[in-house]
Amino acid sequence: MTEPRRGRPRTPLLSRESIVAATLQVIDVEGVAAVGMRSVARALGVDAKSLYNHVDGKDGLLDAVAEHLLGGLVLPEPTGDARRDLHAIADAFRSRALAHPGAAPLVLTRQLSSLEGLAPVDAVLAVLLVAGASAQESVHLLRMLLATLIGTLLREVSAAPTFGGDDGARRDVLEAAGLTSVVATAPHLAEFDRDAEFQYTVDLAITAVLDRIDLQKAH
Repeated sequence: MTEPRRGRPRTPLLSRESIVAATLQVIDVEGVAAVGMRSVARALGVDAKSLYNHVDGKDGLLDAVAEHLLGGLVLPEPTGDARRDLHAIADAFRSRALAHPGAAPLVLTRQLSSLEGLAPVDAVLAVLLVAGASAQESVHLLRMLLATLIGTLLREVSAAPTFGGDDGARRDVLEAAGLTSVVATAPHLAEFDRDAEFQYTVDLAITAVLDRIDLQKAH
């Protein structure tokens, strides 16, 4: 009978899934800037070199997290109502992108060519094509919608600007600087309802898209 091998304990079994989970752990506690092969290896209790069998350096870690979060996106079944369907896709994307607020910028800004990254793109294009947009116009409208969605979500996960509202001293400073429009709207600028802002922005963008499609069809 073979004697059990003595020495250092075996390295825990690594997988892409366990590495992604550890990377998210680092992001949730320390932020995206703290992600690196060493920090993730420490979270797993392994040597950093062992991670290279599963991911290609720091960029590989970040891409893997973005793909993981997008891979969990549950796209709604289309109803044939373009406005409703585009809203539903936007809501689903927002929910998944903000599942880990610290990792949201990865989902929103990393260029992914994987199936996970293309799934929401395909869903939006399908709605636009069914609504009557040409293939070329659908791509233009898709890019506008994505830019709007990404921009409003990046604003949502960052600190919203405030201008003091009823702060008399600040109001005097703004008036002295000639920023009369800021003064007139200061109470509203000081408020930031994330849900309301998201819905307002998305609805405005979708209205512009559908009006554009109707205009193109009329010609």
